[in-house]
Amino acid sequence: MALTTFEKIVSKRLKLENSYTLEQYLATGGYDGLKKALQMNPEDVSAEVMDASLLGRGGAGFPAGRKWSMLKPSPVRYLVVNGDESEPATFKDHELVERDPHQIIEGTLIASYALGARQAFIFCRGEFALGLERLEAALNEAYAYGAVGSDIFNSGFSIDLVIHPGAGAYICGEETALLESLEGKRGYPRIKPPYFPAVIGLYGMPTVVNNMETVSNLPWIVLNGGKAFASLGEGSSAGSRLFALSGHVNRPGWYEIEMAKTTFRDLIENPELGGGVRNGRKLKAFIPGGVSAPWFGPDEMDLPLSQDAVAQKGSMLGSGSVVVMDETTCPVRAAWRISKFFSRESCGQCTPCREGSGWIERIMHRIEMGLGREEDIELVLDACDNIAPGLTWPPKQTTICVLGPSIPSSIHSAITMFRDDFLTHIKEGGCSYDGKIN
Repeated sequence: MALTTFEKIVSKRLKLENSYTLEQYLATGGYDGLKKALQMNPEDVSAEVMDASLLGRGGAGFPAGRKWSMLKPSPVRYLVVNGDESEPATFKDHELVERDPHQIIEGTLIASYALGARQAFIFCRGEFALGLERLEAALNEAYAYGAVGSDIFNSGFSIDLVIHPGAGAYICGEETALLESLEGKRGYPRIKPPYFPAVIGLYGMPTVVNNMETVSNLPWIVLNGGKAFASLGEGSSAGSRLFALSGHVNRPGWYEIEMAKTTFRDLIENPELGGGVRNGRKLKAFIPGGVSAPWFGPDEMDLPLSQDAVAQKGSMLGSGSVVVMDETTCPVRAAWRISKFFSRESCGQCTPCREGSGWIERIMHRIEMGLGREEDIELVLDACDNIAPGLTWPPKQTTICVLGPSIPSSIHSAITMFRDDFLTHIKEGGCSYDGKIN
């Protein structure tokens, strides 16, 4: 499948010098979308987002326009932008906050106007030190320019925007845990219902939580129209999307591609994108949507980057992170490291996640160290089944949020696809790939 050519939407400035400054932003059409939106009725702005069929870019893929429409009528509403990008190998929002913070701010303001929110928050991962510095500098520039504050551009619309650095907890990427953190509490996910943010959100008021990349699309959608955005991609996978490509490829990095009309093979092998598997080696497996997603093998390389197509094959596009593993990869080690991350990041509120993640990590570590027993393979699968019964995808919920049921996906994938590697660890006390990885 040949790469499609289209006007880049969220990444058009990312390679420009000083792309993070107000001067460069204004020189490339910055805040024109906000000015146009403020001349429209808020309902018309929302209608454009609905026409765009813009899916949330944070992981769940819920339509942004539909999420907005669920907001409970209230004199007080909040918008919260989720920039707590903490999943391993996911770095697309990191690029946006570091290289184009004004685009995030403009998108936040457009969404706030459409929703009738007079207070908005950008929750950004605290480890993004440079990004936070640039985001805060951009907000100060936006206030001075008149894009934020009272009576923006003489429109009568006023808003206060706050940047809130997170403390590094992965669980705060879950929207209700993020709201708890914003309120100064421990980042525990809330039970839904009743705590759907659109009904009972921040400070008990109706709240919309959108991802950074999601709102970054809004200036372009307002300027060009929702139907122009929907004309890109296919079906429910409309528009373009940033993908974070990492692992054993020649050109790891971020790439904005047209959804559904580009395949995983294009992303990984095209010379303009991933440039192929490094050192001429063969592909062993790849993770299509962040480390909480089930793995794919070489047979799925020609699958389009489409929400529905990937879901039908039993995985997800998730956080937009594609991790490539070549033939020298030890799947036992890869799955163990992922399980160790989830065990560390479990908030501990729910028993299946709190206890199960620890047991899974310990069994996986025992196998990785060459101290495992053959029965450990079924034992770890049994522990996985207790967290996500049936080990199906999407997983069955046994916990308040999806962190717990996401833990088994990498373990189940690795054992299903590479059981012989597990047996090698157990019978031979080590990994046949040791010493072969550059």
